[in-house]
Amino acid sequence: MTEKTAKTPAEIRDLRARHPEMRERDFARIHGISEGELVAAEVGRSAVRLQPDLDLLLNGLRACGEVMALTRNESAVHEKIGPYEKVVIGPRASMVLGEQIDLRIFPSCWAFGFAVDKVGEEGAVRRSLQFFDYQGVAVHKVHARPATNFEAWDLLIANLRHPDQSEGITVSPAETPEPLGEAAGIPELRERWSAMTDTHQFFGMLKALNLPRLDALEMVGEDYAFQLDHSAVAKLFEEAAASELPLMAFVGNHGCIQIHSGPVKEIKAMGPWLNVMDPTFHLHLRLDQIAAVWAVRKPTSDGHVTSVEVYDAQRELIIQFFGKRQEGHDERAAWRTIVESLPLFSQTHAA
Repeated sequence: MTEKTAKTPAEIRDLRARHPEMRERDFARIHGISEGELVAAEVGRSAVRLQPDLDLLLNGLRACGEVMALTRNESAVHEKIGPYEKVVIGPRASMVLGEQIDLRIFPSCWAFGFAVDKVGEEGAVRRSLQFFDYQGVAVHKVHARPATNFEAWDLLIANLRHPDQSEGITVSPAETPEPLGEAAGIPELRERWSAMTDTHQFFGMLKALNLPRLDALEMVGEDYAFQLDHSAVAKLFEEAAASELPLMAFVGNHGCIQIHSGPVKEIKAMGPWLNVMDPTFHLHLRLDQIAAVWAVRKPTSDGHVTSVEVYDAQRELIIQFFGKRQEGHDERAAWRTIVESLPLFSQTHAA
């Protein structure tokens, strides 16, 4: 097997000029490059290379006012409109805890950054800040809005400007995950699961037991996790919109998790996409890429917390839902009722 030859920035620009109508992510996939390489080919033209300095970025965005934050994975795009507020910087994880924009950021994955000015329809310029991992995969983007403070936006770009403004980037091959040790059995999993007092203990429990997330759901038993039909996702949105029940929707990748907290109203299906088109929250979810849906119960000191988790064919988490609740209070009975009434997975139907 021969290694593929990397395309030069000039070759990328030439290909792009022939296909200007294609979405960036689709163009990159079809032509065997990363989206980061596509953007980097425009440095010195429509893009400026930035340093992925989260302290400068997040605190600088506070002064920019209203923007749109976008975090995605292969099957879901999560967009929130509002200001970056309540910034917390940490060495292993940083947070934005605003009422609208709510993020958990893992800085070790952030490798490349760019400010992009793209001329759109009717000559309007769309301005964005785009950040990528070492493989050139997007981890987070920030799009300017008409109400954005552009003086603060330009100052932020100047502060983040990288001393190297050469075109192109060199991406790394995807890292091979380290093999897990011997996985725990069902009795130990159930014992540790039942002893949880906070949902944030879940990840640490999986790591200690050497269990991938979906493996644990499949093993633990139906009192803690039960499989739902694929149609449960659309049904969940339908029920939440009809009842105006506030929920939490988490979409992420290994560099950033973005959270919506509140009701959803405008639900629209377009082809394989299920879309939420509310004033400050847009979600685009590929229903045809769903491989498994699970309802999950995790014990806490305030009673058990119920979530709905959606997985792709690679057993990776696409999106996760909770009922919105306050710390120190049991979750809403209406949320539990919705989840427990969702259609169950049927082996007969699946076959």
